[in-house]
Amino acid sequence: MADASLPTTALPDADAAHSAVRRAFGMSIGAAVVGVVVLVAVGLFSATSGAAGLPVKGVLGALFDWVPLIGVDSSLSTTQENILFEIRLPRLVLGMLVGGSLGVAGASYQGVFRNPLADPYLLGVSAGAGFGAVLALGFGLDLSWGPFDTVPAAAFAGALVAVLASMAIARGGGASPATLLLGGVAMAALFSAAQTYAIQQLNETRAREVLSWLFGQLNTTGWKQVGLLLPYVVVCGVVLFIHRRHLDVLRVGDDEARSLGLDPARSRLVVIVAASLLTAAAVSVSGLIAFVGLVVPHIVRLLISHSYRVIVPLSALVGATFLAFVDIGARTLLAPSELPVGVITAFVGAPFFAVVLWRDRWSTT
Repeated sequence: MADASLPTTALPDADAAHSAVRRAFGMSIGAAVVGVVVLVAVGLFSATSGAAGLPVKGVLGALFDWVPLIGVDSSLSTTQENILFEIRLPRLVLGMLVGGSLGVAGASYQGVFRNPLADPYLLGVSAGAGFGAVLALGFGLDLSWGPFDTVPAAAFAGALVAVLASMAIARGGGASPATLLLGGVAMAALFSAAQTYAIQQLNETRAREVLSWLFGQLNTTGWKQVGLLLPYVVVCGVVLFIHRRHLDVLRVGDDEARSLGLDPARSRLVVIVAASLLTAAAVSVSGLIAFVGLVVPHIVRLLISHSYRVIVPLSALVGATFLAFVDIGARTLLAPSELPVGVITAFVGAPFFAVVLWRDRWSTT
């Protein structure tokens, strides 16, 4: 009789577990739908805002006119269409790609290192990219040949050198996550010092250009920067999306992950390389934009889910929306002057993150 009663006592627990999974899935889908709606609204607001105000109806008409089999009179003049398609939309799309990239990279770093304070610049990416850009901008190497720009290329190369050096240090110290983090700290300090020294050797005009880049910007020349970043977003984004389940497994520890059939070292390496490439590509076209990759995953974790199966894709959506919205303020708050995007993200992100830390501190006491 006791054995016969076992299934009946287990069923409520199983039903409760399935119900919890369904609720979590429904919440995730609902959050994604709401996020897409908000992203579209922010995008439309961004496209119509600025010194040359564009009518919402005209912008929508111009966009639908590009859809096959749909012909809509946009009522925009030729000048307005040029502003929309050569200035506003490239900048909007670039901001969404950069914000989404930093959000995904931040979530991936936090998962792979099991550290909620990890961010995309953890392994010296920002310092290495900044040093590369300083060399290109400061010493007259800001040249263009067709789609190739030396500044993004130098920033990308500097970021990769810093990451590879951090990984080499970690390999020599046992290849543990803690050693990798310390290697990143060392590389960040080294490249930051080299960057500071290089800036001191520049004249005032060159130094101002370099600092403008370092503060973060989304200035575009048509769709060139979007074309440079997009391949990395697609390839690295797909890799991180596929490995998002591995991040949940890594949360329980390496020994448990092995018992579940996962190779922790291989998964960690793939995620770190993909996240670092994605961060380096984003930094190379936008400069250093702080707090996006640190704060965005926390927003998703606090409001939606603690599972990286949800955090990784939603961080892309929230990051894209956040940076597109911030860029509106960068363009309009001090018009006709422009604020660096990185300055606004720091002003918004730092207080938010301080509140999160304070809340967690008091919730655990």
